[in-house]
Amino acid sequence: MSDDELLDVAKVMSAAGIEPVAGLEATLLAGGRSNLTYRLDDGETSWVLRMPPRSGRTPSAHDVAREYRVTKALAGSEVPVARPFLLCDNESVLGAPFTVVEYVPGVTVRTAADLDELDGHAVGTVTRRLVETLAALHRVDPESVGLAGYGRPDGYAARQLRRWTGQWELVGAPDHGVAATELSRRLSSHTPAQGGTSIVHGDYRIDNVLLTLVDDDPEVAAVVDWELSTLGDPVADVAMMCAYRDPVFDLIVGAPSAWTSARIPGIAELTQAYTAAGGVPLRDWEFHLALAYFKIAVIAAGIAHRAHVGAATGPGFDTAGEAVGTYLDLGLHTFDGGAR
Repeated sequence: MSDDELLDVAKVMSAAGIEPVAGLEATLLAGGRSNLTYRLDDGETSWVLRMPPRSGRTPSAHDVAREYRVTKALAGSEVPVARPFLLCDNESVLGAPFTVVEYVPGVTVRTAADLDELDGHAVGTVTRRLVETLAALHRVDPESVGLAGYGRPDGYAARQLRRWTGQWELVGAPDHGVAATELSRRLSSHTPAQGGTSIVHGDYRIDNVLLTLVDDDPEVAAVVDWELSTLGDPVADVAMMCAYRDPVFDLIVGAPSAWTSARIPGIAELTQAYTAAGGVPLRDWEFHLALAYFKIAVIAAGIAHRAHVGAATGPGFDTAGEAVGTYLDLGLHTFDGGAR
C-alpha cells in the first residue's frame, strides 16, 4: 500500500471519528487467498484493514460489506469477533471497498508447523473450542441481532448450488467440466428441504479464527473471514468445516496445513463434538458434504483463475488448480456412499 493510499485511508478514518495520532504504516498480514488483510499502525494503536483483490475477483466472492454487517451485529454475542469501525464503499480510495476493524491480539494456527507448536492437550482443547463456537453461532437468533434480512430464510441449498455452479462457469477448468457438470446435476436432483435456518459463516476452520494460547486453556479470540456469511442451513456450515479436512486442501494453502493434520479429529469426531456442543441435528448430511466439496473445488478453480490472469502470486496459487479434480471426485464419491 502506497504512502498516498495510507494518507487517504487516514482521512477516511478521521471522518469516521478514528483519528490516527501519526502517519499510518501498513503491514500485509500473511495468509489468505481471497481478501487482502493489512495491519495498520500509528505508533500507539493498531487496526486491521480488509479489502478485496484489486483485480481478477469474481462477483460476490469478496464482499467486505457483508463482513462489516455481520460482525457489527455479532459484537457482544457469544461469538467473538473483531469489532468493526467503518466501511468505505468509495472505490476511488483504494480501488475497492474496504473495512477497518479492531485489531485483536491472537495467534493464527495456519500450517502443520504452527499446529506442532501445540501439545496434544492444547490441540484437543482448541478443536473443542472451535466446534463450540460454531454451535454458538448457529444458536444466535438472526432477528435478535438485527440480521433478519441478512439473507433469505429458506431455499439455501438450492441458492448455493446455483451460485457456485455460476461461479464455476466463470472460473472452472475445461479439463474438469464433465465431473463438475455431473456433480452439479446430482446435487440438483438430491437437493433437500431446509431443516433449519441460522447465521452461517460459510468458510469455517481453524485458520479462520484467532486464538489465545495462554496457560492450558486456549480460547477463540475472534472468528474472522466472514465474506461468505449469510442466513442459511447450519448443516452446510458444519459440512464445509469437515470438507476442508481432506489433505488435498494443502494444495490450496501451498503448504501442509493445520486443518488437514492427522492430529485434528476426523469428520466423524468433529460432527459428534458439534452435536454434543448443542449444535443442530445434521440432517441430509451426505448432500451437504458433497455440496461442500463442490464449493471448495470452485474456490480452488477461482484461485487458479486469478493466478492465470496474473492477479495473484504466491504459495498455493500455482498448485490450487491441482486440487479441483480431487474435490469434484470427493463430492461424487460422497453420493456413492463414501462420505468420510
